[in-house]
Amino acid sequence: MRILPPGAATAAFAAIALTGQTAMAQTQWNLATAYQDENFHTQNIAMFAEDVAEMTDGALVITLHTGASLLKMPEIKRGIQTGQVQAGEILLSAYGAEDPFFEVDGIPFISQGYLTAWKVYELTLPFISDRLESQGLMPLFSVPWPGQGLYAQKPIMSTSDYDGVKFRAYNALTARLAELMGAIPTTVQSAEVPQAFATGVVSAMITSAATGNYTKAWDFTSHYYDVSAMNNKNMVIANREAFDALDPAVQDAVLAAAAKAEARGWIMSNHAQAETTGNLAANGMTVEAPSPELLAQLKAIGATMVEEWRAKAGEAGEAFLEAYSQLN
Repeated sequence: MRILPPGAATAAFAAIALTGQTAMAQTQWNLATAYQDENFHTQNIAMFAEDVAEMTDGALVITLHTGASLLKMPEIKRGIQTGQVQAGEILLSAYGAEDPFFEVDGIPFISQGYLTAWKVYELTLPFISDRLESQGLMPLFSVPWPGQGLYAQKPIMSTSDYDGVKFRAYNALTARLAELMGAIPTTVQSAEVPQAFATGVVSAMITSAATGNYTKAWDFTSHYYDVSAMNNKNMVIANREAFDALDPAVQDAVLAAAAKAEARGWIMSNHAQAETTGNLAANGMTVEAPSPELLAQLKAIGATMVEEWRAKAGEAGEAFLEAYSQLN
C-alpha cells in the first residue's frame, strides 16, 4: 500500500520534483461521481484534480464527470474495476454485502462526530484497503458526510411515528434502520430524492443537512431532527493497474494530492454541517434536537445493529469492536 495520511503530505511534496524536469507524456484519467457540482465532496475532488495537474506539471490530467453524467452511483465501483474509468467516488457503506468493514460507519452511533469518525476510519482502513486491493482497486482518500438527521413531514416524538411510513434508504443499513423503526424502506439515490417525495414514493428519510440542502428538503419536508446518528464516508478510489502504470514521480504526486484532499475534505465537511443545518431553518424548516424518547429508541436500534454486524464480521469484527470500545 502507498496510502499517505494527511500528516505525511509535506514529506511527499518535498519528494516530488517534477517541475523543471523533462516533460513526461501526458496521461488522461476520467473520474466519475454521482454528486452535483455544488456538493462539497465534488468541490474537494475538483481541487484534487487541479492539484494533480499542477503537481505533475500536466503529466496526469484528471477529468471529473459529475452528477452521474458518466456513470450512475451503483455503476461507479464496477466501472473502475473494469477500467471504464480510472477513478471514482463511492459511498463506502453501500458495499456492506461485499465486506462488513465497508459499512461500519453506517451503523447508527458508531461513527458519530468527526473525532470518533476519524478514529473509526483509522481502525477500519487496513481492512477496507485489503478488500479493495483484492478487487484490483486502491483507496486514494476518504471524506465523511456531516452527521445524519431525520427528516419528516410532521412532528416526530418517537419511532412509533414512523410506523408504516415510506422511508428513503440509500444502503442496506438505512433500510434496516427503517425496518427497526417500523417504517417501509425504499431505496432512492440522492439525485432522485425530490422526485421520490413529490410522487409519494417516500415521505421521510435520514440523511445529512448537506444533502437536505442539495435536494431542497424544505420543499417536501417540514421537520429536521439533528440526531447526528452517523458520519458515513465517501471514498475516492482508483484502478490499481492504471495507478501502477504511472511514472513513480506521478504516483507520488497523486498520493500527496490525495493526502491534501483528505485533510481539506474533513474540514470542509465540518464547515458544511454548521452552514447547511442553519440553512434548513432559514428556509422555514423546524430544526430541533430529538426528544429523549426518540433518541433512546434510536440508540437501542443502533445497539441491535451493532450486534447484527458483529455476527457477520467474524474475528476481525470482534477485534475492531474491542479496539472501538477503548476509544471512549
